Amino acid sequence: MQTHQKQYATIIFDLGAVLIDWNPRYLFNKIFSTPAETEHFLRNICTSDWNEEQDAGRALSDATELLVQQYPGYESQIRAYYGRWKEMLGGTIDDTVAILEQLKSTGQYKLYALTNWSNETFPIALTQYPFLQWFDGIVVSGREKMRKPHACFYELLLNRYHVNAADALFIDDNLRNVTAAEACGIESVHFTSPDQLKKVLTAKAILS
Repeated sequence: MQTHQKQYATIIFDLGAVLIDWNPRYLFNKIFSTPAETEHFLRNICTSDWNEEQDAGRALSDATELLVQQYPGYESQIRAYYGRWKEMLGGTIDDTVAILEQLKSTGQYKLYALTNWSNETFPIALTQYPFLQWFDGIVVSGREKMRKPHACFYELLLNRYHVNAADALFIDDNLRNVTAAEACGIESVHFTSPDQLKKVLTAKAILS
């Protein structure tokens, strides 16, 4: 029996670790003498939970001073987090950018980005990565003062751009964010590599 192939109208991309290679280790492996010191610093001082507060709209200066007061022995390293933030950008994930370009060239899909990113550092990415202009819209958590995995953040994109969740597909490397999108009724792909994504999109007849 032939199954009817679902028709998609909208593809929503996460940016970090999907299209843009951002990793604080690129910077801190230059600052610390061993990878173990880097890991200790990122696990215990400039943690991902701390960074997510900036993604949700906290000022970088406030975030920096908070940690400097708590960990004065690490002051220079803490200040480097945003002072040398550009050094955390490893470039584009070219094979995913190629997939985005292919989707854009079909003219069949509305393309959006939904990203957890500080509003203060996002302008750097905008100037550095011309492919960000290909999106029909980008929703940045730091600008909106809300972030993934909160349902209101997904709903903001759906409402702002009149996206029907039923014919949208969301792509994110973080399983927590994928699960949250699915709870909002958006079919999602847990991104692990450009090759895996290409296979998934081909199987769904989004890419030929």
